[in-house]
Amino acid sequence: MQISIRSPHTQQEWAQYYDLRWRILRQPWQQVRGSEKDELEEISIHRMVTFDDKVIAVARLHFSAQNEALVRYMAVAEAYRRLGLGRRLLADLENQARKQKAQFMVLNARENALIFYKKNGFNIVADAHTLYGEIRHFKMSKQLN
Repeated sequence: MQISIRSPHTQQEWAQYYDLRWRILRQPWQQVRGSEKDELEEISIHRMVTFDDKVIAVARLHFSAQNEALVRYMAVAEAYRRLGLGRRLLADLENQARKQKAQFMVLNARENALIFYKKNGFNIVADAHTLYGEIRHFKMSKQLN
């Protein structure tokens, strides 16, 4: 599989990036297009995994405090799960966070993703919110060296 991890550049890449975020993280709960974005898009680091010209995984990183990087909107297209792409994308985000001198990475993980994040060095810190009345989240943290 020929893949790359990078930031979106073209209008077409941005469209695919946001479309995947919406399809995986919002559409199954009947959320409208646009709900996959928030007010921090312009100041965030956006990364995607591509296979040829197709966006197959996405995630975003921004800084919630001087030494803390927050992962948001991480999603892998269903047909490409369990191939290590999420792990590689998360490692790339960690490198981006280290470049900015972050000491911690934090995220709010959906309950069904806890095992994945634990395998990648994150620990549960606290209960977080419940999205759409049914998707339980947990705040997780990882100390960066």
